[in-house]
Amino acid sequence: MQATVQHWRDGKFFEGDSGATAPVTNPATGQVTGQVALASVEDARAVIDSAAAAFPAWRDTSLAKRTQVLFNFRELLNARKGELAEIITSEHGKVVSDALGEVSRGLEVVEFACGIPHLLKGGFTENASTKVDVYSIRQPLGPVAIISPFNFPAMVPMWFFPIAIATGNTVVLKPSEKDPSASLWLARLWAEAGLPDGVFNVLQGDKTAVDELLTNPKIKSVSFVGSTPIAQYVYATGTASGKRVQALGGAKNHAVILPDADLDLAADAMVNAGFGSAGERCMAISAAVAVGPIADDLVAKIAERTVGLKIGDGTKDSDMGPLVTKAHRDKVASYIDAGEADGAKVVIDGRTVQADGGADGFWLGPTLLDNVTPEMSVYTDEIFGPVLSVLRVDTYDQALELINNNPYGNGTAIFTNDGGAARRFQNEVEVGMVGINVPIPVPMAYYSFGGWKASLFGDSHAHGTEGVNFFTRAKAITSRWLDPSHGGINLGFPTN
Repeated sequence: MQATVQHWRDGKFFEGDSGATAPVTNPATGQVTGQVALASVEDARAVIDSAAAAFPAWRDTSLAKRTQVLFNFRELLNARKGELAEIITSEHGKVVSDALGEVSRGLEVVEFACGIPHLLKGGFTENASTKVDVYSIRQPLGPVAIISPFNFPAMVPMWFFPIAIATGNTVVLKPSEKDPSASLWLARLWAEAGLPDGVFNVLQGDKTAVDELLTNPKIKSVSFVGSTPIAQYVYATGTASGKRVQALGGAKNHAVILPDADLDLAADAMVNAGFGSAGERCMAISAAVAVGPIADDLVAKIAERTVGLKIGDGTKDSDMGPLVTKAHRDKVASYIDAGEADGAKVVIDGRTVQADGGADGFWLGPTLLDNVTPEMSVYTDEIFGPVLSVLRVDTYDQALELINNNPYGNGTAIFTNDGGAARRFQNEVEVGMVGINVPIPVPMAYYSFGGWKASLFGDSHAHGTEGVNFFTRAKAITSRWLDPSHGGINLGFPTN
């Protein structure tokens, strides 16, 4: 009998009463390895109620105690991150080294949150008016929800929950039902670190669970990462219910390669950023924009590097693993079919890959398409798979126009040895995260992550100071302590 991946509330597993489940699959074999519970509305409310009940005590816990728990969690996670990486690989399919990298980037946010006493310091003005002091403080919101995607089952939740917990909130995490086990591993680690019961909770489920998080009045904010249509829905539904919402949506990330660029460096970067984690990254480069006469050489260098990639089970010596589900694998393959039908040249065809893994695994190899044009669906849509499209333009201005006309504005990169061109690009491009000779410009934890245009709904980016501000509310206090010289009646408007 297959095990059921359950919910987590009040520091222990919670089976729930819905009885509904969904299969959890190993993408490298195609085999169902377990079932994940799908919450009913009643199950969701029970988990939310636990977070609400735990909030007053955690809010009033000293910063020193909160920080101690965070440091404990950091040490435990750093010592045992290999365990978490193997869980991620078994349910998502990415290779173990990539999963370890995911955990390490999430760990950076935990380390950032360990400095929360400094980040929560307010301001103080003595004698703003005569013997009147004014100061500011930041206070937690209450129970907060995190709805995370399948592609980063550890890192994306860790963009949010370390800061939410450090600032005094309680958390309900709703992971993807495709790879739900990492969330429970993290929940057990929090308990071992000394986090009080009810501060960190896991709600497994589908749209029923999501909708309850978006509308339940006890949830004060929602953090979401996923596709743009769902991000729009989350933002509209959550804000209509009076919640603070940050919803990070989809992407179509371009890399511009100028004629003066180091083409070997650029080709390496295109392979790494286009095919790492099977292209299932919101920061993956999916459009390489070759400027001027370098296109043929660039395509040849990318193809040369792509041919040698090893595709297989993520636990083996592989460069790239399978896609997360069969349905997603087939959807990505259909875009290759459409691109070929529309006139793109298939330089490297991943549809015929021979992978080192199970015969029923969800395999699709790295695919390189040349002569892609902006009207093709392989360019207009976010594919979220190992498909790299090369677009050819004559000038820098045409490359810039291509990017700025795109509805997404998540990440972009430019490859050049011209400092002036790079500086101009970072100033003119309408994208939230920019890399200069860096293909995946994910900022460090003390900066904030987020895009522009249809890649972000809401005003706050993830982690960094914007994350601290998102999970807290500012309060200004005006204070006067009377002494015997004060007193008397004066009905006039108070002035300085």
